[in-house]
Amino acid sequence: MDSFFQALQPLPMFSIFFVSLLCIFTFSARSRRKLPYPPGPKGLPVIGNMLMMDQLTHRGLARLAKKYGGLLHLKMGGLHMVAVSTPDMAREVLQAQDNVFSNRPATIAISYLTYDRADMAFAHYGPFWRQMRKICVMKVFSRKRAESWTSVREEVDSLIRTVTANVGSFVNVGELVFALTKNITYRSAFGSMSDEGQDEFMKILQEFSKLFGAFNVADFIPWLGWIHGQGFNKRLASARGSLDGFIDKIIDDHMAKKKKSEKNCTDDSEVDTDMVDELLAFYSEDAAKSYSDGMQSAITITKDNIKALIMDVMFGGTETVASAIEWTMAELMKSREDMKKVQQELDDVVGLDRRVHESDLEKLTYLKCVVKEILRLHPPIPLLLHETAEESTVAGYKIPAKSRVMINAWAIGRDKTAWDEPETFKPSRFLKGGTPDFKGSNFEFIPFGSGSTVVPGNATRTLCIGANSGSPLPVFYLGVA
Repeated sequence: MDSFFQALQPLPMFSIFFVSLLCIFTFSARSRRKLPYPPGPKGLPVIGNMLMMDQLTHRGLARLAKKYGGLLHLKMGGLHMVAVSTPDMAREVLQAQDNVFSNRPATIAISYLTYDRADMAFAHYGPFWRQMRKICVMKVFSRKRAESWTSVREEVDSLIRTVTANVGSFVNVGELVFALTKNITYRSAFGSMSDEGQDEFMKILQEFSKLFGAFNVADFIPWLGWIHGQGFNKRLASARGSLDGFIDKIIDDHMAKKKKSEKNCTDDSEVDTDMVDELLAFYSEDAAKSYSDGMQSAITITKDNIKALIMDVMFGGTETVASAIEWTMAELMKSREDMKKVQQELDDVVGLDRRVHESDLEKLTYLKCVVKEILRLHPPIPLLLHETAEESTVAGYKIPAKSRVMINAWAIGRDKTAWDEPETFKPSRFLKGGTPDFKGSNFEFIPFGSGSTVVPGNATRTLCIGANSGSPLPVFYLGVA
């Protein structure tokens, strides 16, 4: 034993300190490596949980959350996926670590069809995304623009005429509402000058929708992309080519109209502008170069940006708003007491001799409560998709970089710990003080998301849902009284 201590004496003290530090570092590294993924069903080699693809819906993920908890991990081939289904987990992801979870995921199809993320919906969070958002907030989704859309009033009037002409007959509310939102969004985007191309554009939109949702094995196991890649890639190229031809012609027509207006010295304020006109104000052929050079002093966009932003608006403004209006009508027809309250409020504030104006909405308290309850029970986008910019830790679990994170707004809006009678349609809950609002700061109620990438256009959507739901209600009075 004495010989052992004698052998240690020549060792410098800093060597002993270095060895101790090395041991601590090694132990810490091993501890970090052992940090587990969130709970979830076990997968198979190579494919992981890909046999559970049919459960990647808001309802399917809500059922899995009951078994595995509010933070759920799945492995789809080589892709890590995390589902967030409780307000507490949503707060951790969207507020505490907003900078890590702000990116948006995009499949191969989405990246190609959005001109390599040239839009706002799928662009990664950063300077380019902030420019796109600024354009949308200032022009496309501004409340002032929403209130000035003549097309909204005209199309709502057309819907009411259709319904009143069929009194005593069955009408398909879903088809009528979808046609309403489709016509409003199309006219707002392209103006009345392009009405004749609506059928052609809707076919393009339908093909885009199919391709966005199509299964492509290369998104999950890249080295197997050859299996059906050739045929799929041809469909992608054909769809984008159709969109290029359609919107390029509209852009050229708008630019020609603008030049003619300038030549005739027409006051721009007297011209009824549409979305293409608003976006062309920022158009520049050199915009792509300014992005690559890091120049952000002036907001400029290319034709690809205009096309991609228009597709964002068409997808976000047609089906989502139509779904919310249809759910509003369905829930009110089932709840006759709430229907009578809304109709009485409409009679008191608006009267039965005219339709609802945007200026009336502030006074229609109970109708606004109905809209909020619809957004809670039936959020237009039930799964909000995010992607991690880097590896992160949530609730003691490891979340790898580039993981696809699904915020289940549908499940969160029905969380039993956050809501009284969460499965019941109960608009009166929003009359109470302190009830969560959907502006993004209350994580019990996030139909439009939260954090830096909250979905823009909340005011526009709320105005459309409120006005378009409220206007036809007096027409349906006899059917439910």
